[in-house]
Amino acid sequence: MKRPILIHPDPRLKKVCAAVPDLSDDLRVLADDMLETMYAAPGIGLAAPQVGILQRLIVLDCVKEEDGDPRPLVMFNPEIISSSDETNVYEEGCLSIPDQYAEVIRPKVVDVEWMDRDGNARRETFDGLWATCVQHEIDHLNGKLFIDYLKPLKRQMITRKMQKLKRERARA
Repeated sequence: MKRPILIHPDPRLKKVCAAVPDLSDDLRVLADDMLETMYAAPGIGLAAPQVGILQRLIVLDCVKEEDGDPRPLVMFNPEIISSSDETNVYEEGCLSIPDQYAEVIRPKVVDVEWMDRDGNARRETFDGLWATCVQHEIDHLNGKLFIDYLKPLKRQMITRKMQKLKRERARA
């Protein structure tokens, strides 16, 4: 089931999310719903707070090639274990901040541990776009948005555009 995506500014997007204590069927359904929502948007990542659920769950799939096999990842309680000193710059966007993009500098490579949808502990090294995406989504779980990396003036400008968008959508 596709879920509505919260638009910034929404106080739920600034909250630190609670750890997932135990996997339940409800959480697996949420993960499936989030993947469906992400693909439909379309996006390459989505965090639970973006659909109004304040739990540590993210989904991502950075395979963008038309003929590439999708690689959906579901991560419960993801945690960055280590990150490289080398950085990358990507123009980031966010499904909660539609049509707004800005360059963000992040570590180029990160090691992440998480629990998969079957309750198994997983660990993987991510590089490039995957590293950027997983860091962006984990930021959401900590109440941080990509615009928080920007200079105040640019951040305020984007926030005003989002407030205007929300007013227009409310009227529609």
